[in-house]
Amino acid sequence: MTVLRVDGVANIRDVGGIPAAGGRIRAGVLLRAGQLSGATPAGAALLREHVQRIVDLRDGEEVAAEPTEIDGPETTHLPLFLGSVRSFFETDISLEGLYLHLLEESGDRLVEALRIIAAGERTLVHCTVGKDRTGVTVALALSAVGAEREAVIADYALTESQLPAQRTRRIAEYLRSQHPDAVHAVALATQSPAPVMRRLLEQVDERWGSVSGYLRANGMTEGELAALTQALVEPGE
Repeated sequence: MTVLRVDGVANIRDVGGIPAAGGRIRAGVLLRAGQLSGATPAGAALLREHVQRIVDLRDGEEVAAEPTEIDGPETTHLPLFLGSVRSFFETDISLEGLYLHLLEESGDRLVEALRIIAAGERTLVHCTVGKDRTGVTVALALSAVGAEREAVIADYALTESQLPAQRTRRIAEYLRSQHPDAVHAVALATQSPAPVMRRLLEQVDERWGSVSGYLRANGMTEGELAALTQALVEPGE
């Protein structure tokens, strides 16, 4: 994968180059990022040049607070959290619990996101930080087309190092002041440990047989899975 530099956008990268069954993930087809609302005019111009579709996984409250206004790419809003993001800090859910919640409660939206990717246009998937909702969505897309598991996990884990250090410190201090008894709040907002994604993918295998099995159980067809592979995988020589 390739870390990109887009003015005003954090944690943005192209997952192209990851080894996959029969080849590797195509460059330029699937990008991931944090929110785009801070993009400078130069950053927005770069996105318009390289992105045809945007999948925004944020909820309505987040979109209203930090609207994205980038003309050109078609944007689809698919809020993955059924409820306010704040509620997860209030209930002190763990990353593991959060990701299972996404799989169990938002399967139809996850499948819809992958259908957009399968259309083969240059697609950017993002949420607020580009860590959890984006991380799960991209991990499912890559895993469904046979991407090497440890490379998928490494892509997820990379996020923590891509978040602005000042932002991480500020968020951690705020959460500790607002939720002093919470065990998981800081990790929920700032961390992307490889073992968490590894365990999630193992749980998918245990419960649904495979990521493809999970997607089928949530309405994705064999034809759509084949289209996802065609869109994402560049055959090896």
